[in-house]
Amino acid sequence: MRFFFHIGFNGFKYRGWQRQSNVGSVQEILEDTLSGILKEPVSIMGCGRTDAQVHASQFFFHMDVKDKWDYDLLFRLNKQLPGDIAVFEILPVGDNDHARFDATQRRYDYFIHTYKDPFLNSISTLYLEPNLNLDNMKQGAALLTKYNDYRAFCKTPDMHRHTICKVSSALLFADKEGDRLRFQISADRFLGRMVRFVVAKLLLIGQGKLSLEEFESYFINRETPKIFEPAFPQGLFLSKVTYPFLEAPVRTSFTAIGHPEDEWVAV
Repeated sequence: MRFFFHIGFNGFKYRGWQRQSNVGSVQEILEDTLSGILKEPVSIMGCGRTDAQVHASQFFFHMDVKDKWDYDLLFRLNKQLPGDIAVFEILPVGDNDHARFDATQRRYDYFIHTYKDPFLNSISTLYLEPNLNLDNMKQGAALLTKYNDYRAFCKTPDMHRHTICKVSSALLFADKEGDRLRFQISADRFLGRMVRFVVAKLLLIGQGKLSLEEFESYFINRETPKIFEPAFPQGLFLSKVTYPFLEAPVRTSFTAIGHPEDEWVAV
């Protein structure tokens, strides 16, 4: 029997989703907790990978069991998991449904604040740039849906079978004061550190250090820059994962981070 687990996590204290030797990961915490509750070794498959300190307001993993448990596993899991990992739902699915390979679209949100705020430190990235040119950044974001090859936005492009990513939307939002930003991007797949590298380039556009023509040349020339400097990880959230056989609304209003959803205004 196969089950999808709908979860969310604050990744600030972890070295990413995937289990690694000698470092803490979200997968390790979940597998160890499930193994202790079910009294047997457990292996889970996540819907993707996240970098160290990256968050997920919506994330799925699947797990196979021979016999279904006869107690409230959701309650026991949430009681034993640390406060920065939450399980929202446990959903029965088909035996061949796959958390990673069956996802048809993923959405990421990246949060930026331009003033120092100790309460945003772990969930948004500080850039002390209060005079960003948001109109130019919006134009840069609009270019993302015009091109499909993101080779220049991947640190290790040759490790991938191809670097084609079909970006369906790329939007820039700001709060009413204009000192907090939210970049949102949706695509059928993402390459390693791709979103963070895009954000870094959009910030350079906003600072006047990179022209729109130079930014577009990355897509045209398809050359990875010699110096690969992605934006900091803690502002990044995996915010929505879409499957053809599953409709699971996002359970946490992470997008607010102090602001109701309707206070984010499209630039």
